[in-house]
Amino acid sequence: MQFNPMKLQRTTLILVISAILLGGGVYIYEIQGSEKREAAKIPKKPIFNFTEDEIQSFTVNSDDKTLVFERASEPESGWRMKKPKEATASDAVVSFLLNLLAQGKSDRILTVSPDQLPEYGLDKPSATITVKLKNQDSPKMILGNLDFTRSFLYAQVLPLDSKSEQLDVLLVPVDFQYAVSRPLSEWLVNQEKAEEEKPSAAEKTD
Repeated sequence: MQFNPMKLQRTTLILVISAILLGGGVYIYEIQGSEKREAAKIPKKPIFNFTEDEIQSFTVNSDDKTLVFERASEPESGWRMKKPKEATASDAVVSFLLNLLAQGKSDRILTVSPDQLPEYGLDKPSATITVKLKNQDSPKMILGNLDFTRSFLYAQVLPLDSKSEQLDVLLVPVDFQYAVSRPLSEWLVNQEKAEEEKPSAAEKTD
């Protein structure tokens, strides 16, 4: 059997390349994978510490409009739009936002200086949500830009700690953008449908 040094060199080269690729794969898994696993272990922090039932009213301010809603008790429970006009609000749309506020969690918290706020779109926020609670507290959430994954928004919660020179910037679900960036009509109940669903006078007397 004739010895072929060229074949041996090719085999050795293939083994070396395979080892390099395998080593790179192990590095990516161990280093980058460990970072993701460590991040997953960090518990997500609730954005606020109130419940939906504590919310009595809320305001959504954006560039083109200001919406004000109040919890109604008469003639029946639900939500009423107060501004820009008086109308019955859609419970489903309102509940979507309030559920995010009461149960939403921050994926990550960044500590930044005040002069860094423009980097996150928080110097000119896309929307500001102000909530009035039963205890008269009025916490606010300011929404800024999307992050690079477009899955989260940068946000701030007010009031801030006036003693701190650093500011907390939260990464919150992009659902907040969907919740507030709606046309006016989506915030309202379809009045014609509501009238159709009301029992007639004859049905009430049955």
